Amino acid sequence: MPLVTTEKMFKAAYDGGFAVGAFNVNNMELMQGIIEACKAENAPVILQISKGARKYANIKYLKGLIDVAVAETDLPIAIHCDHGDTFDLCKECVDDGYTSVMIDASHDPLAENIAKTKAVVDYAHSKGVVVEAELGQLGGIEEDVIGVSADDVMNHLTDPAEAEQFVKESGCDSLAVACGTSHGAFKFKSEPKLALNVVEEIGKRLPGFPLVMHGSSSVPKEFVDLINKYGGNMPNTMGVPESAISEAVKMAVCKVNIDTDLRLALTAKIRQVFAEKPGEFDPRNYLGPGRQAIIEMVQRKLHVLGCAGKADICR
Repeated sequence: MPLVTTEKMFKAAYDGGFAVGAFNVNNMELMQGIIEACKAENAPVILQISKGARKYANIKYLKGLIDVAVAETDLPIAIHCDHGDTFDLCKECVDDGYTSVMIDASHDPLAENIAKTKAVVDYAHSKGVVVEAELGQLGGIEEDVIGVSADDVMNHLTDPAEAEQFVKESGCDSLAVACGTSHGAFKFKSEPKLALNVVEEIGKRLPGFPLVMHGSSSVPKEFVDLINKYGGNMPNTMGVPESAISEAVKMAVCKVNIDTDLRLALTAKIRQVFAEKPGEFDPRNYLGPGRQAIIEMVQRKLHVLGCAGKADICR
């Protein structure tokens, strides 16, 4: 089937109490691993391309890989611009064939955030493309997106009253909310307590409206241990507990972003192959195990999110 927007996905997710996985892609192995996992689990999927990925891989190459994924599966697949930081970038993504774009003006004052978001909404909607926005601020670092300090995350949560105003005035189709999550592998210093009461309150104020969780990688210990065992240096990593994600998706969270866990899976397996087979130089023999680790990790995530087996109702 052709590429889809997230509109029908989110309606099914909201009504069914699950979330769709949004996975960042930068190269062929990541793309293949994500798609193979979703095929195996018959799950809908959102493929996210960041500004950094566009710069690294060239959107024409990435779009070509997505076209192959669409042709070889009957899955509902959306292509999404992650953390678009300007109107021009979002417009470029719409014109390049994305079915969903995010405008992130969360660091701006409320009125300015609304105005920037509405400008993107007006253009995207005229082309049949949906728009995600963000209100509140996360911690951590993701490419060019620099959040607040880890100690200050809980002081920048999304205000439910502002969220209600923001959605009504901007016209956005989904909203990324700050509920205590953080970007990157070094999210927390201790077991996090997410402010899911914020998600719950926003859900009450905006019934039927899809919310998004960013910074939601769980930073699997098995991958971090492999990286450190085979020469890496990643002490004190900690992610979002999968139990917290499962709880959030039973509320109004319909999309959960996952990027760091993909990087960890690929890096861990590459390091392992290099350490155990120092004479290896064929990229297929170290990227292949990395791709398999991605498949298995994504399959697990699809069950955590509850979207495994849900492709048919998202078409």
